[in-house]
Amino acid sequence: MEQHIRQALLAAAPELFGAPISENLIQFQQTRRDVEGDLTLVVFPFVKMLRCSPQEAGEKVKVWIEANIDSVSHCNVVNGFLNIVFKNTYWLNQLQEIQANTQFGLAAVNSKPTVMVEYASPNTNKPLHLGHLRNIFLGASVAEILRAVGHKVVRTQVINDRGIHICKSMLAWEKFSPLNEKGERQTPANTGQKGDKLVGKYYVEFDKALQKEAKAIMAEWQNGNFTDTPSAIEEAVLNFQKAKEGKDEKVQAAIDDKIKELAKNQTAILQEAKEMLVKWEARDPQVYLLWTTMNGWVYQGFDATYAQMGVSFDKLYYESDTFLLGKDQVMEGLQKGVFYQKADGSVWIDLSADGLDEKLVLRSDGTAVYMTQDIGTAIDRFKDYPDLHGMVYTVGNEQDYHFKVLFLILQKLGYTWADNCFHLSYGMVDLPSGKMKSREGTVVDADDLMAEVIDKAKTMTQERGHLEGLSATAREQLYTQIGLGGLKYYLLKVDPKKRMLFNPEESIDLTGNTGPFLQYTHARICTLLEKAAYKPCTLATNAQLKPEEKEIVKQLALFGSTLEEAAKAYSPALIANYTYELVKLYNTFYQSVKIVVEPDQELRQLRLALSASVRQVLATALGLLGVEAPQRM
Repeated sequence: MEQHIRQALLAAAPELFGAPISENLIQFQQTRRDVEGDLTLVVFPFVKMLRCSPQEAGEKVKVWIEANIDSVSHCNVVNGFLNIVFKNTYWLNQLQEIQANTQFGLAAVNSKPTVMVEYASPNTNKPLHLGHLRNIFLGASVAEILRAVGHKVVRTQVINDRGIHICKSMLAWEKFSPLNEKGERQTPANTGQKGDKLVGKYYVEFDKALQKEAKAIMAEWQNGNFTDTPSAIEEAVLNFQKAKEGKDEKVQAAIDDKIKELAKNQTAILQEAKEMLVKWEARDPQVYLLWTTMNGWVYQGFDATYAQMGVSFDKLYYESDTFLLGKDQVMEGLQKGVFYQKADGSVWIDLSADGLDEKLVLRSDGTAVYMTQDIGTAIDRFKDYPDLHGMVYTVGNEQDYHFKVLFLILQKLGYTWADNCFHLSYGMVDLPSGKMKSREGTVVDADDLMAEVIDKAKTMTQERGHLEGLSATAREQLYTQIGLGGLKYYLLKVDPKKRMLFNPEESIDLTGNTGPFLQYTHARICTLLEKAAYKPCTLATNAQLKPEEKEIVKQLALFGSTLEEAAKAYSPALIANYTYELVKLYNTFYQSVKIVVEPDQELRQLRLALSASVRQVLATALGLLGVEAPQRM
């Protein structure tokens, strides 16, 4: 209707305003809930053309709309705003269209360009954790939203399977894994432990050994012993120690952290890890075998976790492959003058003229950095998908600068498609106890968290009852739907840009803005429609909608535009909040009117159609969030 009125005003502009007008002068907004109206037209842009007050301009437009737009009942002018009220028949027709269209709100399949959405992208040195869950659920939901508005979508991840962090786990396993009675080190097969968790344990063990060595080196430096310490490091440490004198505790702690970093870089275990990385890039047979073996353990663990999450991918990329293409691009860019080489052999790019700084793209020992592989990955993707229009990178906001640099480097290398690359930056997830740290083992494991919320959902559901007639298998499936639905919704209802605090207890609550509350409403409607033996039919045109019924139809009608807005903003939170508002409106309606027992058959059919339409849109919206919609709860 908004578009219909806009086109009508544009056509009538010479008559109404005395001259043609541009489309941007016609501005609509949602009507405030405290005034009568279904759509509000902003009158102020017309005041100058009509040479009158806002009230007079509004009255003139009001008269024209009431006389020329059949679906409009009447209009009210309030302080420069024209509040338009649609006829009852308009909303009945809207409801009729919604219940007749199983794809309501969704665009035609593949009607928009191909977009690739990257999410998950884990490191193969640790299991997935709570932070990964927000990333994965966000990326998976954005992919579904983009598909719903018509894009062909390729879901992908780049698996970070190489680098110093991977070598840390490998080295720690070689050093610290105990031997069993058969002389075998620990494996998933002989321990029964998931592969990603086993490898992650040794990543933590590496950090413990690193911290111990660094602490010993710092103690030697504190005593003035700098044996085997490079002169440049010794000078830096002495300067730091001198700078601590007379400073407060906070400044001293910050300086100690800098000294500690210098000490870590002097540890034998870190030097061994660096040497292992060089050997890996040189394809040393022994190191490469260890790498493929331990990564294989991790992949099996990841696959099990993804299956529990209910997410999947269309294409996998591996950093161990794409970094080579990235290195080739760096060397080619070096010849073209895009990059430059320092005396130590390292390769850099100077982005100071673009408001950024200098960025390392290749170390002095020839090994690649993250930026190198990201360059290669991006190029590889566009080669694999020639019709690719753009890419969405779902990565935490601590990497905001990284992606500014990446997209700028790709532009300077001559790739015009870099303009269509977008960093879906999201805030971190905190726990009541504070920030998570993988290397210290202070993370919430994804498998453990999913098991916990499912178990809580089981307890809650059993306490409520209503499980009669469900088999044991169906009950377990329901517990999983509720637990994971609550978890996903909790992580997605917050604007992606915002940092959030996670509370597993709140996520499965049956009241308030939670996934289970929405799921329960869906199940309630399913039961209602089953009890009424509902079948869609043509609605009576003389049925009069109650205010609460009209509000539901208005909310339903907004689904398509909300979906487009969510796709444009890459924000599942918009879908979540829309759905919560729809459910609140429906529950108010459900509590205030008769439905199944309504004696007036035309009115009964209307309310059943309204319920069925809410169920349909609710199920679609939940699906876009990756949340299943149970038929019983």
